[in-house]
Amino acid sequence: MSLRSTLDFLLYQWLGAESLNQRERFADHSRETFDAVFDTCERIAREKYAPFNRLVDTQEPRFDGEKVILPQATHDAQKAYAASGMLSAAQDYDIGGMQLPYTVEAAANAFFAMASVSMGSSLLTTGNANLLMVHGTPAQKEVFARSEFSGRFSGTMCLSEPQAGSSLSDITTRAVPDGAGFEADPLGPRYRLKGHKMWISSGEHELTDNIIHLVLAKIPDADGRLIPGTKGLSLFIVPKKLVAADGELTGVRNDVALAGLNHKLGWRGTTNTLLNFGEGKYPVNGQAGAVGYLVGQPHKGLRCMFHMMNEARIAIGMAATMLGLAGYEASLDYAKNRPQGRPIQAPTLRAGASSLPPGGTDSTLGRPDGGTSAGKDAAAPQSRIIEHADVRRMLLAQKSYCEGALALQLYCARLVDEQRTGAPEAADEARLLLEVLTPIAKSWPSEWCLEANSLAIQVHGGYGYTRDFPVEQYWRDNRLNMIHEGTHGIQALDLLGRKVLMEGGRGLALLAGRIAATSARARAEPALAGHAGALEAALRQVGGATQAAWATGHPAEALANAVPYMQAFGHTVLAWIWLDVALASRASDATESIAAHAGRMGAARYFYHYELPKIGAWLNVVSSRDSTCADLPEEAF
Repeated sequence: MSLRSTLDFLLYQWLGAESLNQRERFADHSRETFDAVFDTCERIAREKYAPFNRLVDTQEPRFDGEKVILPQATHDAQKAYAASGMLSAAQDYDIGGMQLPYTVEAAANAFFAMASVSMGSSLLTTGNANLLMVHGTPAQKEVFARSEFSGRFSGTMCLSEPQAGSSLSDITTRAVPDGAGFEADPLGPRYRLKGHKMWISSGEHELTDNIIHLVLAKIPDADGRLIPGTKGLSLFIVPKKLVAADGELTGVRNDVALAGLNHKLGWRGTTNTLLNFGEGKYPVNGQAGAVGYLVGQPHKGLRCMFHMMNEARIAIGMAATMLGLAGYEASLDYAKNRPQGRPIQAPTLRAGASSLPPGGTDSTLGRPDGGTSAGKDAAAPQSRIIEHADVRRMLLAQKSYCEGALALQLYCARLVDEQRTGAPEAADEARLLLEVLTPIAKSWPSEWCLEANSLAIQVHGGYGYTRDFPVEQYWRDNRLNMIHEGTHGIQALDLLGRKVLMEGGRGLALLAGRIAATSARARAEPALAGHAGALEAALRQVGGATQAAWATGHPAEALANAVPYMQAFGHTVLAWIWLDVALASRASDATESIAAHAGRMGAARYFYHYELPKIGAWLNVVSSRDSTCADLPEEAF
């Protein structure tokens, strides 16, 4: 089934996205306008992205001493994406946006992620501009955000440093006021930054007229000391090229220099950089130090940056999902066309025999019961590999992982629209559900859609790990997503250490309530009642493990097995998603193809029979606060 038909079902039959048109903000839209956006994005992805996915993997960015060189195809794709209006799709009309629901924007961007995840730099540009629209001054919105939405400028996020990856409290980049009148600059209080930032995606290129870096740095106190921890972090706009108050480039290069390109396993089409801020290579007014403009309040930078980080985490989950789906489609096509092996013929038994005698054997050399063992007719036509049960297992696993993950991503996107445009109570519930689900939306696809890519390689056999087929690239690209925007371990600590506890556990209770409501509906359907019972049992296990983990009140004990907890939590969430999707499919099976309905029901059944039972092992170590990993002496490793 095509991506477009899958999106149509999830958006219109399951999530009811068309009903968003009843809200004032989206009143000008209809399913026809949504479909027109999908048509445009599908076409651009097919023409400008997909044909060049292998090209950008093999022709990595290179630095010629003055600028970074990217293939012409990347320039063409960026221009086509900007011209489509997708950079500002969800923004107000008066700044050039389309006021589309975020649900539609997320679905439309899926086409690009599936076609070539590493070609686009739009992910961070849109997130950068969205942050400024919430936390920036009117001038910052007008000069920087609007230029990013138009595609004239692009954006980055600069958090990590060579010595400080996930540990943002150890950031040492400094920002000091730029002269006596630093607060009078029309673009915001002006500072000079010095420091080094690592792993900056799209940190240097020639795709746009300017690059707008959002940089976390610390403002020293009166004695020149940096405030310890994340409370000392402030956020700054640091443009590659300085901009006048009217938005025009001044012709002055800011003191931001490329220190090197990182050469990665995947996502090779996107530049990944080490940047030096304020080293003096490009002094401004004869002085070293990169010019930056404060966003929001001093020492409140991390709160601002979380707006972009959370958006990026969900976007990474979508990227992982679409890479998984790309691998699934490739391996499904291969399995349908690759002949290999022949059907196994049933064994025969001697008259009156029904089973092997105790201690008997079964081999191709004969059987002691006088019958013949299972075998193959070498003269029979070859089977296509999709006819083999184990290949079907691998395909169905991929389908359950990837289509389930896509449903989860769109559900989260729908929560974003509810938070922004729903009634107050519904909006608050959506906010809290998003808090709980964000670690899952990022981490679950990046683990299990990566596993889908691994299975896609396995379906291809030896061809799978050659560059003659695309599945090895999908795996390499996807392997980065377990690290992008917060590692698996970081997401797990966030989930068990903060999200399920916040506001007295209200977010977890809200999620449990929605899961219970789906289970209650499914119990009325004989074909789904067994799944409903399994989901209810899983929910009880997760709740019990959550309480058991924190029973002693010691964070070190509770969080020692945070990743197994997150895996079990994620599987429970995906089981819920699949059951809800299955209910929608049963309700609409008269209007969709028999094959599509059978595929969804089969994927749901697979997930309940093969995947959901895994949570018991994960939660056992959580509930017992097993200390095997934490207690092993370093020298024993």
